[in-house]
Amino acid sequence: MQTQNPLLDEISKLTTAAVGLAQAAGDEAKAAMRAQLDRLAVEMDFVRRDEFEAARAEIAQLRDEIARLRSEVGGQARSPEEAG
Repeated sequence: MQTQNPLLDEISKLTTAAVGLAQAAGDEAKAAMRAQLDRLAVEMDFVRRDEFEAARAEIAQLRDEIARLRSEVGGQARSPEEAG
């Protein structure tokens, strides 16, 4: 919407530019904060969520494999009465 008053047009342009600048500054601050938190997490030996989930899935697979091997060994093992 354009007005006939050039002063209002200039105020509108400045306001639009200020909003864009504020949004860009907010995005920059968010990126800087994320970088700082990532650095802090690395220094404190935290793991990222995706690494944690991958390790959790691998552990679940290993537990299943251990249970399967135990059942195989349990079925093959002879009791002391059978051995003697």
